[in-house]
Amino acid sequence: MAVGSFDGWDAVVLASILIISALIGIYYRYTGGKQKTTKEYLMADQSMTTFPVSFSLMASFMSAITLMGVSSEAYQFGTMFCVINISYLLSTPIAAYMFLPVFYRMRTTSVYEYLERRFGHATRLAASIAFTLQMVLYMAIALYAPALALEAVTGINKTTAILVIGLVCTFYSTLGGLKAVLITDVFQSFLMFAGIYAVITVSAIKAGGLGAIWQVALERGRVELWDFSIDPTVRHTWWSLIIGGMVTYLSLYGVNQTQVQRLLSVRNLKGAQSALWWNLPILCTLSFSTIFSGLAMFHYYRNCDPMLEGRIKSGDQLMPLFAVDTMGQYPGLCGLFVSGIFSASLSTISSAVTSLSAVTLEDYLKPLYKTFFKSALVDSKSTFPTKIVACIYGLLCIALAFGAGSLGGVLQASLTIFGVVGGPLLGIFTMGIFTTRTNQRGVLLGFMLGLLFSFWIGFGGPKPKPPILDLSTAGCSLNNSTGSSSEPFIEVLRGFTESPPLVPEPHFFWLYRLSYMWSCVLGFLITSSCGYCFSILLAYFKCADNSQIYLDRQQKLLDYDLFAPPLSRRFQNIHRKQQLQQQGVQDEMLVKLRDTL
Repeated sequence: MAVGSFDGWDAVVLASILIISALIGIYYRYTGGKQKTTKEYLMADQSMTTFPVSFSLMASFMSAITLMGVSSEAYQFGTMFCVINISYLLSTPIAAYMFLPVFYRMRTTSVYEYLERRFGHATRLAASIAFTLQMVLYMAIALYAPALALEAVTGINKTTAILVIGLVCTFYSTLGGLKAVLITDVFQSFLMFAGIYAVITVSAIKAGGLGAIWQVALERGRVELWDFSIDPTVRHTWWSLIIGGMVTYLSLYGVNQTQVQRLLSVRNLKGAQSALWWNLPILCTLSFSTIFSGLAMFHYYRNCDPMLEGRIKSGDQLMPLFAVDTMGQYPGLCGLFVSGIFSASLSTISSAVTSLSAVTLEDYLKPLYKTFFKSALVDSKSTFPTKIVACIYGLLCIALAFGAGSLGGVLQASLTIFGVVGGPLLGIFTMGIFTTRTNQRGVLLGFMLGLLFSFWIGFGGPKPKPPILDLSTAGCSLNNSTGSSSEPFIEVLRGFTESPPLVPEPHFFWLYRLSYMWSCVLGFLITSSCGYCFSILLAYFKCADNSQIYLDRQQKLLDYDLFAPPLSRRFQNIHRKQQLQQQGVQDEMLVKLRDTL
């Protein structure tokens, strides 16, 4: 495999970016309130403006895996994936006006505190543990995957990359708290855009314009936007991308601790809702740009695919390879691209560290402290332990990233977990915010079933490999004398496009043939439907109740803050009407009593 060069100018650019990120953490450690309270450390004093939060929401969502993966998606499978942006547009008002106001009314550090108020402590603990495992595993792969890709192509040592990204991220996250993370996210967002546009610009220069890139994509069947198939086994259709994309988006932007924590750091609800709306064009712009960068790379490699040639073994390595192949003549440009990839990892990991430290403090440390010491952990005593926890999570991320190399298929498993857990978690919050009849025991049963089903679909197999679009080696130079080592890999890739496939499609169990976009949807539906039905059955047999939602013992006065604004207003109107009716009855009785006297 050819390994490219990473020269001095590239190293200077990368080092500068990392130093600036670290300096931001130092700045926020010694300015303002100096991170002395958990409110400032974990919630940025709830004083942030819309601009940095909107960029941070995007940066937390778009990891280095996403940047390299989406560009590879367009390269190998075409542009159909861009339809998912419609789901972002449809889901934003739901997240902004249904879910966010509920959390904003409570202003809690951990979103799972809502579940305790709505259902009980067991539900809070179950959801919190699921989130913690999800984020710890994803944090490790978000650090390991780009380091592996960069080592394979640019020659940057994997160990060095993991240590540099992990330690810098741990440093500024631990030192500067959420404020530092938000501001570095803005800085790193611009670097992510710079890296993507560097790929597009260099390719356009070599192709003779953007039109040439688009024309080749059209001719070679990369432009596809109109697949309306209702077959759920088709990898990407309008229905799978929009419905699956909506559930995924809401599981991230509606109820995920990482994103909600950022939104709650904004000064007021209207500002937080604006941040969600401003995040939409930023997210979509990066999404479309990353997809087009895949087409740009396809134009460059259209007659000599590096995977078939044996230069790389994964589509995720395409973007780093392209940078090394084309940007070497521009001093520092390859360094800028690598900085964009590093920035995507930094933003994702720092977001995970701050959210995990918040959940650990609120859901684990404070309840344990109260159990052992019979008193609440005051804010002045909780800031330092929270910083220690943040540091531990950062170091744990580095350790797991080093261990990831020996785990083989667990890498893909950890990515699957990220989607598998999201659907059931969204189901729990949906039942709490939109229904009054669900109770803790029913919800927990639904959650367990949803998780079990999602894990089965996510990890079960064997599964068919998706067929990639036409790739060519017709223009490759005939100097690959060491091709024997890559022959097995080439044969596997060719097997994807041969007809019939190596294993006949009917031999695969139907559920394993479902598009991966439906996994999150099924987890959500099973959790919600089973949780609701179990709740009704358990309440019918008097094995559970939903007394948590009432403020009085007579169970007549609902806690309106627990429900989505439309439901909350409806319940309040019903309550007011009942009060007026009771008042009217009392007035009539007084009149009759007066008449009899």
